[in-house]
Amino acid sequence: MKKLVIALSLVALTLAGCAHPIERDGAKYKPYGIANEQTHRDPNMKYEISLGSVIVAIVFCETIIVPVFVVGWDLYQPVTSK
Repeated sequence: MKKLVIALSLVALTLAGCAHPIERDGAKYKPYGIANEQTHRDPNMKYEISLGSVIVAIVFCETIIVPVFVVGWDLYQPVTSK
């Protein structure tokens, strides 16, 4: 059981940073979630849901804190300009 917990923790730490900010034309576009959509979402950028963030939220659903953080602040990642 300990090995399983350690393995899941390593996978979560690896995937936790899946929604990375990108830089285009000198501007830095950050990922956003439900809680900070008004401040971080750029209308000139196309966003998609981060699969890694969703997996981390599902794996750690019993902790409640991790899914709230992921969905609230790190769910959508910038992909390309519109």
